[in-house]
Formats: sequence, C-alpha cells, structure tokens
Amino acid sequence: MPQVQWVVGFHAVESVLSQHPEDVLELLVLEGRGDRRLDDVVSTADSLGLACRRLPRAALEREIGQGKGKGTGQQGQPVHQGVAARCRMRDLLRDEAWLEKHLDGLDHAPLLLVLDGVTDPHNLGACLRSADAAGVDAVIMPRDRCAPVNTTVRKVACGAAETLALIGVTNLARTLKALKARGIWLAGAAGEADSSVYDLDLRDPTALVMGAEDSGLRRLTREQCDYLVALPMAGAVSSLNVSVATGVCLFEAVRQRCG
Repeated sequence: MPQVQWVVGFHAVESVLSQHPEDVLELLVLEGRGDRRLDDVVSTADSLGLACRRLPRAALEREIGQGKGKGTGQQGQPVHQGVAARCRMRDLLRDEAWLEKHLDGLDHAPLLLVLDGVTDPHNLGACLRSADAAGVDAVIMPRDRCAPVNTTVRKVACGAAETLALIGVTNLARTLKALKARGIWLAGAAGEADSSVYDLDLRDPTALVMGAEDSGLRRLTREQCDYLVALPMAGAVSSLNVSVATGVCLFEAVRQRCG
C-alpha cells in the first residue's frame, strides 16, 4: 500500500486532477450534494478512470481524519468542502539544479520568492497562493526549516502548490549567493529597515526574501541580501503576518512591472 495523503477542497482537488492525475487513487465526495462544480469534478475523475465514492458527511470526515467544525477540523485541518482525493505522496520540491535550468529558460527578469523558515502550514499555503497570483517564477525554501507541503498547505494554497515551481534547498545561504552571481537582486523584508519596499525598483531580476513568523530573517540569510526593506506601518502593530506581508510585497512588484 503506497503512502498517501488527502488533498481536500475544490481548488486543490481540481488542481491535482489537472496537474498530477497519475497520483490520484480515488475520489471521495459528499453524499447528497449535487451541484455543477461537484459534478464537473466527478466527471473529470470518471474520464480518468478513477474510483469515486459518495459518503455521508460523518463517514467522509472519518475517512480523511477530520472532525467537525467550521474552517478547520478538530486537528486544525481545512474543511473538505465535500470533496477529497486520496493521492500518492509526491515530493513537490525540486532541487537547485532544476532551478538553474528553469532560470536559464526564462525570457523575462525573474521574480522569485524566498521563504526563510515559514513553519506554519496556513502561512505557507497563503504565501504560495499569493506567489501564484503574482506570477512568481519560483518559490525557494529550505528543506529542513519549513512547513511540509501537506494537506493543509495544499488546501490553503488553492491549487498553487501543484502549479508553482517549488524549490527545496539544503543550504539557503549558498543558494542565495548563487542567485546573486546570476545578477538577481535579493531584497529581504525586515521590520527595522530604513528603506521602504516602495522605494525599490522591482522591475530588475529580483528575489523577495521573507523571514520566519516569529524571528524574521536568519543572520546568514540577512547577510546575503542586497537590500533590507520594510513596509510602512501606520497603526499600533509593528509588523504584518508573513503571508500578508508577502502578498503586499509581491503585488508591489506586479504593479511596477505592469505599469
């Protein structure tokens, strides 16, 4: 029996059916639910020859290991929305060699996102969703100081985990140094920085580097950055959640590049 994980929610299930149908072992859907979106998912599964089981809510949640609740299950897992796919485990993280070839093939100034130690799966999923929406060319993260790309991450990312180029590296400082050697500017987010992200020219080849939820950028990561930038804060709080800050910074890059 292969190791499996559950992919839950419409966006995530639709994405895995589209991107990696060979990994899907079966589809579970909520008994009694009948709407066009669910019918489309079931139709796609049928066309792929995938088994589909309709279960009552309690049985479905038991099967995928979720409890009752709104927003998340009892273990903090996201609600399934009436659809779940049982999938073979796939390591979605590519390596540095793949990244090098990927960057060589781009016909525009790269926009990269580097996540230095984002360990909360909800934050990681939200960062990936923003990265996909902003057209990021790759998301780079350390393999040993990052939330695993699990059911929660994939659900919160709304399919972005399957479509983005996700790069897992063993030595983040070394990877950042290699990016600099390619002419990619590294802009690290730090709340105490004197410069604003809005003062930076993000039309150049750029990697936005975001730190951990609690401690920010690690020392070696910070030392590799060409710039340290902050978001101007007008209220009483001193910083934003890392996923919110990531979205703001990425879409400043989008604004500049589309302007």
